[in-house]
Amino acid sequence: MKAVMLVGAGGTDMLELREVPDPALEGFQDVLVRLHAAGLNPVDYKLRRVGGFYPDRLPLILGCDGAGVVEAVGEEVTRFQVGDEVYFFNGGMGGDDQGNYSELTVIHEDYLAAKPESLSMVEAASVPLVWLTAWESLFDRYSLQAGDTVLVHGGAGGVGYIAVQIAKSAGATVFTTISSAEKAAFAHAIGADHCINYKEENFVESVLELTDGEGVDVVFDVIGGQVFADSFPAAKIFGHVVTLDEINFSKEEAGAAKLRNLSLSYELMLTPMHFKMHDARVRQTGMLEEAARLIDAGKIKVFVTNVFSLDEVDQAHDIVEGGHS
Repeated sequence: MKAVMLVGAGGTDMLELREVPDPALEGFQDVLVRLHAAGLNPVDYKLRRVGGFYPDRLPLILGCDGAGVVEAVGEEVTRFQVGDEVYFFNGGMGGDDQGNYSELTVIHEDYLAAKPESLSMVEAASVPLVWLTAWESLFDRYSLQAGDTVLVHGGAGGVGYIAVQIAKSAGATVFTTISSAEKAAFAHAIGADHCINYKEENFVESVLELTDGEGVDVVFDVIGGQVFADSFPAAKIFGHVVTLDEINFSKEEAGAAKLRNLSLSYELMLTPMHFKMHDARVRQTGMLEEAARLIDAGKIKVFVTNVFSLDEVDQAHDIVEGGHS
């Protein structure tokens, strides 16, 4: 099969399209999937830079999001059969699990979900990581309820636009930060109640004005850096702030969070795969099944703006590394 191999830590010149042996079914519950599309996320270029989680075990195949058709199944597989269309999150970090910049992959049946019927393979492959990240942030790190208020930073971005829709479908009032009128129109179209152009206004002041000085129940920070600590005053007293980035802030900012009695948390949906937590991964499969239900019900819209062939993966990395979707 053809696959893009990461042969060393560094730039996109470390990505090579090669002919490699087809993967084989090894476990009784393994499924062989012919990939039709692989999603690309910021974690891909970050892992490329350092050689994956196991730089001493190169080369590796990147890409943790995939969609395709079942080509063969192990003896004890019960959930899928040959010809089924599936999508999933698996591999791409190095180590034992192959990534999805390839034509074929093998995956345990419990980590596969039926592809949303209303999506193309390309659209489906763009969903898993961003969906799991947004879902876990809102429902696991925080317990989102109907009637809650949510501030999603970067609501027109890859994770942000899914988070806006998930929160809205759960009955929350959604605030989001954007950087242009065009992005505001997009965010409003997918359900955001209030769009705040952070280039033109102070988002904390805007949130407080819109919430009668209270702030929101939960802030979801997909941007990181100073945005995380700057968000503390926008959260309600006893509120929650969840981030995808490192938690770094000054002593004064820590004091502000403590005074407001805020709970702060990380979100990294890679954790169950990294630590080989089977039950947690099965739970993530359930999240993808819920995603398919909501997507096919028309409650969540999926957008793809760029599609590349395997031999153009360096161009795709350049786009995502440049901060674009």
